[in-house]
Amino acid sequence: MAEIGFIGAGNMGGPMLANLIKAGHSVTVFDLVQAALDAAKGAGAAIAGSPGDAAARRAAVITMLPAGAQVRDVYTGDGGVLARAAEDTLLIDCSTIDVTTAREVSEAAAARGLEMVDAPVSGGVAGAVAGALTFMVGGAESAFARAEPILQPMAKAVVHAGPSGNGQTAKICNNMMLAAAMIVTSEAFALADRLGLERQTMFDIVSSATGQCWALTSYCPVPGPVPASPANRDYQPGFTAAMMNKDLKLAQQAAEAAGAATPVGAEAARLYDEFCAAGNESLDFSAIFKLINAGR
Repeated sequence: MAEIGFIGAGNMGGPMLANLIKAGHSVTVFDLVQAALDAAKGAGAAIAGSPGDAAARRAAVITMLPAGAQVRDVYTGDGGVLARAAEDTLLIDCSTIDVTTAREVSEAAAARGLEMVDAPVSGGVAGAVAGALTFMVGGAESAFARAEPILQPMAKAVVHAGPSGNGQTAKICNNMMLAAAMIVTSEAFALADRLGLERQTMFDIVSSATGQCWALTSYCPVPGPVPASPANRDYQPGFTAAMMNKDLKLAQQAAEAAGAATPVGAEAARLYDEFCAAGNESLDFSAIFKLINAGR
């Protein structure tokens, strides 16, 4: 079993590191939030005083951070991961960030002789708790081969997406599709409501017809048809609207840089931005139904 440094023990990172400990790994954690450190300690982790301390003398370092700026600082800042990691340490960034930063930090790691992968996840908090995340991994084949067994205790799938940055590319494309699917599913239910079709009947028909999608059958945005969906617990989040809004902005930045046309993705980004600006950032992203149902 490996000695692993883990930086970022929040809503996603906390259950992820707990699953690593359950699998027999020794985990040393750094986070800026004391409550996150307390929870990690309760799960069996050791506590580090800085990102560099978490990285020193570890076989692998995993980061799960909010945005590209934090990833860059943790890895390349004074006394950070790149300064303190041993020569054979594998670096795994599970944050969802912009492709450019992912590739630049990977290049900085390579300049120090370290292998690094970008490995953002899909599955939300429920997937992190269950050890059922999908990891989309960008990096060299040799780095992927080293990362895969470390990621397995946290995963239902670990997929090599290609070279550095491709994990982030897969993640933002996936979430752009998911956001658009959730919006149109919400629109369909709002329309069915107004035309007098009961929600359960709508669900029963569409879930076995060509409109079937994950946003309907696993994460239905209206209360009732899918008992486990956030709609049945007042939209308490598995994946917040704020996080979806962030990912959609990353997708639009990437689309602009690549000269790609994403009109539906752009409209999804606009709607989620409006929804969050109205004070709904902490609700689950499926709560976009509230905005759609209000007549937008």
